Amino acid sequence: MLAGTINNTDFVSKLTSLKQERFSGKLLLKDIQNQEWIIYLFLGRILYATGGHHPVRRWRRNLLTYCPQLDINNLKFPENTENISGDISWEYLLLYSAVEHQQTTRDQAAKIIASIVAEVLFDITQATNITGEVKPDNLSVPQLVLLEPGQALAEAQHAWQNWQKAKLADRSPNRAPIIREPEQLQQQVSPAVFQNLTKLLDGQRSLRDIAAGMKRDVMEVTSSLLPYIQSGLIEFVDIPDAAPPISPPATVASQPVVAASNALIACVDDSPLVCQSLEKILTTAGYQFISIQDSLRAIATLLTRKPELIFLDLVMPNTNGYEICSQLRKVSVFRDTPIIILTGNDGIIDRVRAKLVGATDFLSKPVDAQTLLEVTQTHLNKTPQV
Repeated sequence: MLAGTINNTDFVSKLTSLKQERFSGKLLLKDIQNQEWIIYLFLGRILYATGGHHPVRRWRRNLLTYCPQLDINNLKFPENTENISGDISWEYLLLYSAVEHQQTTRDQAAKIIASIVAEVLFDITQATNITGEVKPDNLSVPQLVLLEPGQALAEAQHAWQNWQKAKLADRSPNRAPIIREPEQLQQQVSPAVFQNLTKLLDGQRSLRDIAAGMKRDVMEVTSSLLPYIQSGLIEFVDIPDAAPPISPPATVASQPVVAASNALIACVDDSPLVCQSLEKILTTAGYQFISIQDSLRAIATLLTRKPELIFLDLVMPNTNGYEICSQLRKVSVFRDTPIIILTGNDGIIDRVRAKLVGATDFLSKPVDAQTLLEVTQTHLNKTPQV
């Protein structure tokens, strides 16, 4: 039985040894920012990969790229699951079902999977301080394609080397560009270019999303924006993952799905790790998510996005959770919105003060996944009593 931990220095050798041992199961990886990936292996070859930033966006983007005629929102899970056992991603099952129902071809599905795996391996290559473990699983699923780990890794490393040569090493293709200084940018480009940039760089689509929509390589698109990025005219923001098209069944999901709700949840916290942790848990459960790390922009961003529930850090630079909560309660649109205070100091005085400014509930950090989901469900399913 294979088990143990790995780091990024022997990631390649680990996949190679798993290939030689004809291993079936999952390779689970995590980086220093708590991004998690899953590589599914069947007899040592790659069956599928998921996790990391935007698994649903990645899946949807590649389906639309290689199978544009497919109606993603009408996909259904396989009705006959007698030939399916083991823990496999819902993304893979929906794709397999599309092939079975002749909504797409096996060749198209193979291209989709290869592209998804390439993106995942690229992100893993770009990540730092990776740890992980292998978990045997007697996966019994129809194989749409089986990829050679060595070739897939070599292609990912080549793409990463080109990304570095283009001086993009500190830029993630999963972040969304947005115009920071529109007036200055307008002076530097033609009216037609400015109009196109304004439409594309809306802060709602990642570099990968934009490149796919333009049918261009993501490195080419990012490189073309680099001069404006370096001059501060364009900046990057983190965006939430898309919601799954349907709720994954508990029998095949890697984590139990407690909500098919498409509710938008916001987290105002200056800690990237806290935001990423909440995003991972909540998006896996089917929620949409937005993180706000700049407390001074919190209210403006919340007014723009109008989330249905807000997690609010108590201690932040420049302001605090009490002040933001108090201001939000003065705005009619947030009068009844559940506001959950996050704090590492769960004291009675803090709780009383939080209630006085209109907080709905109190949650201690570090946040436990099950508690987070229970609190979220509780307050989304009832009218808050403030």
